[in-house]
Order: sequence, then C-alpha cells, then structure tokens
Amino acid sequence: MDEGQAIDRRPRSAVSTGVGLIGLAGFAAFYLAVRYWHFDAPWVPLAGLAACALPMILWSLLIDRVHRNPSAGIDWDGPPRSWSDALDTGLIKLAGLWTTWGLIACVYAIGRWYWVDGYLYAMHVMAAALVPMVLLSIPYVLWLERRLVDREDGAWAFGNWLLAGGRHVDPALYPRIANHARSWAIKGFFSAFMFSALPGNWGNAVAIHPSMIRNDVVSLAEGLIALMFLIDVSMGTVGYIFTLRPLDAHIRSGNPYAQAWMAALICYPPFILMSAGGPLDYGQGQLGWARALSDHPLLQPIMAFVLIALTGAYAWATVAFGLRFSNLTHRGILTHGPYRITKHPAYVSKNLFWWLSTLPMLTTTGLTSDAIRNCCILAAISGVYFWRAKTEEKHLSADPAYLAYAGWMARQGPLAHLLRGLKGMRRTAEAVPAE
Repeated sequence: MDEGQAIDRRPRSAVSTGVGLIGLAGFAAFYLAVRYWHFDAPWVPLAGLAACALPMILWSLLIDRVHRNPSAGIDWDGPPRSWSDALDTGLIKLAGLWTTWGLIACVYAIGRWYWVDGYLYAMHVMAAALVPMVLLSIPYVLWLERRLVDREDGAWAFGNWLLAGGRHVDPALYPRIANHARSWAIKGFFSAFMFSALPGNWGNAVAIHPSMIRNDVVSLAEGLIALMFLIDVSMGTVGYIFTLRPLDAHIRSGNPYAQAWMAALICYPPFILMSAGGPLDYGQGQLGWARALSDHPLLQPIMAFVLIALTGAYAWATVAFGLRFSNLTHRGILTHGPYRITKHPAYVSKNLFWWLSTLPMLTTTGLTSDAIRNCCILAAISGVYFWRAKTEEKHLSADPAYLAYAGWMARQGPLAHLLRGLKGMRRTAEAVPAE
C-alpha cells in the first residue's frame, strides 16, 4: 500500500458481535436444559426468551455501555430534571402511550385471526403482560424523563394531540405522531406474530430424538433446520420486546413508504400470499429435495448440509441484530457478521433455501406445465423479497451511516471484489494478442 493511500475501513456497526453471541449462548444453555430435563410447559418459550435477553441486556449495559451512546439520547452527566418537571411531560407521554396500547388491544380483539391457532398463545401472553406493562411504564417513563435530551418524542406529541382534542396542535408535531403510529403498528403486528410462532418452533426443535438423526441425513437436516428457525424466532421476538432507549435499541423511525409495508405484509398472516392455497403457494405438487435425491447417496447428504448452512446463515442474520431485530424499522445500521458479505443476508439465504429445498422444476405430476408454473411462482416470491430489500434501502438511506455502509459494500463487498476480478480477467484476455 502506498504511504499516502488511506485504508478503506468498514464503517462501525451499531451492534457489537458479542451481544448476539452471548444471547445465543444463553439460549443454547436453556435449550440443552429443556432437552435434558424434558421440560414441557407453556412457560418454556417465554423462559427461552429470558435466556436470550438477559445476557444480551447485561452485555449491552456492562460491556458495550450502549446507554451512553449519543444515539440513545440520554444525558447521564448533567443534573437530572426535577421529579415535578418530569411529571409534567411524563403524564402527557403516558396518555399517548396507554392510548396507543389500547388501540392495539382493540385491533387484537376485533381481528378474528388473533383468536385461532398459534395466535391464541400470543393473546394469552399479551393479556397477562398488560397490567404489569402499564404499572412498570409509570416509573420507567418518569425516570427517563429526567435525563432525556429530546423529550418531545412521538408519545409526547400524540399525548398532546389527545389532550388538545385534536385541535390547536403545532403542525410540526404531526411527523412525530405519524412515526409514533408507524413504530407501534409495526411492534404490535409483528410481536403478535412472533409470539404465535414460538410454541410450534419449540415443538419442532425438541421433537427430533438423537437416535432418529444418527443414521438419517434427512432427519438430521430437518432437526437442525428446526433448531435454526427456533433461534431466529426467539432472538427476533426479543428484538420486538426490548425497543428501549437505555439499551439504545429504540425505534429511530418506522418505514414511511406504503410500498415497503405492502411488500412486507404480504409475507405474513393474515395477509400472506404464500400460504397453502394462496396465489403464491409454491408448494403444490413439489417433489422436494429429500424425495428427489433419495436415490443419490452422495447428492442427498450434500444438499442436506447446504440447506443446514443456509438456515444457519438465516439465523445468523437475526442473531447479529442482538436486541434490535424488527421489520420495517431503523434501529441502527449493522455492518458486522453476515452484513459484511451482503446487505440482505436473511433474504438471500431464505430464497436460496426455498429454491434448493423445493426444487420447483421437479414435480410429483411430472408435467412440464406444473414445473414452469412452480418456477414462475417461486421467482415471483424472490421478486417480492427483492422489492422488500429495495424499500428498506430507500428508508435507511436517509441515515448517512447507511450511505457510508452501502458505499463500503460497493467498494469492498464480496460482490464488488468478484466484479473487479472478472473485469481484470477480461482486460487480461483482451490484452493477449491473438496468434
């Protein structure tokens, strides 16, 4: 390197590598305890969340000291405001916050899909948590009010609008109210979904007995894939729960673009288009990798380990968030782990997994028309995730930190190196004189 040439360093990640790994270690210890002592109770998924969350909270506060990050917006060095001053704005915020929770509860009560199947578990958990949340929010909000740098956040703006009856409110507050509404709509919608997925994922992850996977590569793959999905759901659920400023894990902004919401919501119930019988159901007549490769003793194990690796990459993309995972939000820019390889590791690994696990060109009917149809539908699903990626980039591009990360990836990412290598090979080939 020339003496005057600057090193193109990767931008610093908003989340350390350690916080996700310590959360994963806590989860692993609890999972092994469940397997060893054969725990089987409704509290197991919730205890699994605690096993993830507690180590990450301690690491974040004691090691990373995230509460002192400027982005947390908390002044720890100056004298705190008086309790009476905190009470003035705190009560306004509590009015906005409790009304928001009440509106979310109304949506839960009205939505029929929240009272069937896995969502019943989510509703029971949230109903049990409601009173403790209301009681704990009082000391939390008042304590935080004493040290917040910017006290006029979305909850405060919404509370002001409520107390004013929607009249005589500074128009400058409306963007904050809108962001508050978007952020809590995201948290309310996806939290219910994540809680609903926990029991089923725990059941799948503990159902496979070691004796079943010892000599069966398909069972091995299914068991490890189920475990990876459980890790993803557990870590993701923790992310939706702990959107707290002292952890610097608060939602900076909810995605303001309608197309981003459309692209995301069609991937989740009750709006999902990929479910069985839906317009983007890619599973009809699928032969599947296990059956398609059952007569190939070499290819089937190779495919099994590729699928395990892809699911591991998918879970790794969630673990890397630590306490900050959530859809449609900006909670800090990640540049470490799988995000050094691609800006969208979860989407890339998920779509590769679908293509390889279903092998849509191979069908039980053997009809070319079915094979073409399945490939087209799965291609459309991949297009949806490409759409999601672009709408997320559009949202995050308002932050200079993301622009710096995107620029670094364009210069130093694996794809950039590959393209430069191909261009170099092409120039070398063109420079060789023909004989």
